[in-house]
Amino acid sequence: MGGAVSAGEDNDELIDNLKEAQYIRTDLVEQAFRAIDRADYYLEEFKENAYKDLAWKHGNIHLSAPCIYSEVMEALDLQPGLSFLNLGSGTGYLSSMVGLILGPFGVNHGVELHSDVTEYAKQKLDVFIRTSDSFDKFDFCEPSFVTGNCLEIAPDCCQYDRVYCGAGVQKEHEEYMKNLLKVGGILVMPLEEKLTKITRIGPSAWETKKILAVSFAPLVQPCRSESGQPRLVQLPPLAVRSLQDLARLAIRGSIKRAMRQEATRGGGLKSTPMFKRRRLRRRRMETIVFLDKEVFASRISNPSDDTSYEDAEEDRREVAERTLREAKPEPPVNFLRQRVLRLPLPDPLKYYLLYYREK
Repeated sequence: MGGAVSAGEDNDELIDNLKEAQYIRTDLVEQAFRAIDRADYYLEEFKENAYKDLAWKHGNIHLSAPCIYSEVMEALDLQPGLSFLNLGSGTGYLSSMVGLILGPFGVNHGVELHSDVTEYAKQKLDVFIRTSDSFDKFDFCEPSFVTGNCLEIAPDCCQYDRVYCGAGVQKEHEEYMKNLLKVGGILVMPLEEKLTKITRIGPSAWETKKILAVSFAPLVQPCRSESGQPRLVQLPPLAVRSLQDLARLAIRGSIKRAMRQEATRGGGLKSTPMFKRRRLRRRRMETIVFLDKEVFASRISNPSDDTSYEDAEEDRREVAERTLREAKPEPPVNFLRQRVLRLPLPDPLKYYLLYYREK
């Protein structure tokens, strides 16, 4: 699946293309996609394909096409504080983007069939938390991953506000999936070759909407254990945050609010722009005129169309700016980190406030 939009040179350009094609339609989803670089979830030798709108698979590791993830994120209608269950959580790329929207008081669980992929996702999550500046720009709901078959979830598990299944669901498992939802919840899954959104509007009432045609590998059917009993999957428990952790969230939140107020008053928080500015250029149009079975190819000229001088000047400016940027790269500034390190606190407490993250 994929190929709906042009490839990008980097993550931002890929998101620009998804926005232009109307796969990304809301600010929350756009911010989450820009905050996490898709290439970070690829193996090193395959990263040149990360910004193409194509699915990628290597062994058990799999990523859906960006256009599919965009439609899924939009259909889930995510909000801070909701609970989310990702069935077939894979690399953790989608779960991490969801976590940026859910915030610190949401619930973010994933079930993955293959243990090696679960370990891969945990490694990628650890790298994101330790090294990505996006972790400090958002209040993050950290995903928790377990290994098992998502068709064998323990019957006494809690229900969720949002559920996504990343494999083709057979018709006989539709009711099973629906029962994972709370009333008012949304389930997105491939059902009968269509990406489908199901909203639970009552204890036994549902609304169904077909989003687009897709092709997903089907869910793997459960294998019975030697005793003949199903291997029940126990989902992570709903954790209660400690008072110490709540204090950390409150302090970081207060610092961020102060920084936003300073920026509003013109306090000078300057950083690299979050969104890339796309360069637009007029193109000359060639006109073919048909006249009495004879064809005359000509260009209908217009004085306002002659922009060759402007284009040349713009090219020169762009080359000069690019040369300057390459000569003096400006790394993004993590203002939150700077503020925390300036606090009159013991170093161990500062590092705790920073989640012991690397610079």
